[in-house]
Amino acid sequence: MTTSSSNCPSTSPSTVLGLPLEQGQSSKAWQVFLAASFLVSVPVFFQAPIVRLFPVFSLVLTLFWVGLGWFLYRRPQSRLWGDIILGFSWSWLAGSIYWGWLRAEPLIHIPIEAIGLPFALWCLWKGWGKIGNFFYLGSLLGTAITDLYFYLANVIPYWRKLMTVDVDPALAAPILKSALAEVQTPWGISWAVVLVNILLAVSLWSLKKTELHWWAFAGAVLSTILVDSLFLLAAYIA
Repeated sequence: MTTSSSNCPSTSPSTVLGLPLEQGQSSKAWQVFLAASFLVSVPVFFQAPIVRLFPVFSLVLTLFWVGLGWFLYRRPQSRLWGDIILGFSWSWLAGSIYWGWLRAEPLIHIPIEAIGLPFALWCLWKGWGKIGNFFYLGSLLGTAITDLYFYLANVIPYWRKLMTVDVDPALAAPILKSALAEVQTPWGISWAVVLVNILLAVSLWSLKKTELHWWAFAGAVLSTILVDSLFLLAAYIA
């Protein structure tokens, strides 16, 4: 049975920023990390306007991502990228379903986002598609922690209001300001610090691994902090 390079034991370890990597794997590891970070931001900045206006089209686009991922996965020279795109397709599918038709109800956000979880766990049990499935798990973990913060900081009521107003910024701005006031309380700040540190700890622990799928996981988790920070900045500017 052929063993993928991401699972080979390290025979000549090198170090990048103090992190152990296999000989010749440092460049590929950073590519996987950056690709995972980028793909987490795609649903936020690219899929969001599509799914808002054309939810059915966004849902159908899932087939494109699956087809592209499978095409690349079958080619040895592009298998790594096909792997991660296949994992990304689960995030795209969940985002299309939730943000297209169910966005006003935050209680079912994580169950919808976890739509690919049984399949991902089954694939990992079989040892298939580790990079893509670890990316999906990292993205799901980051989303779950963000949602947990919304509940802890009492931001959920503002979520519902935002999802029921028009796209008019004049209507959304007061809601964002009210949500921001909840975040800026000692309670909200304290929980933000705790959960951000959890995300950082999980990411740094993953980056100490030599396998590429852990770098995909770390990229997905760590980029959650960046995306959440951009939302916070948007609330300040509104």
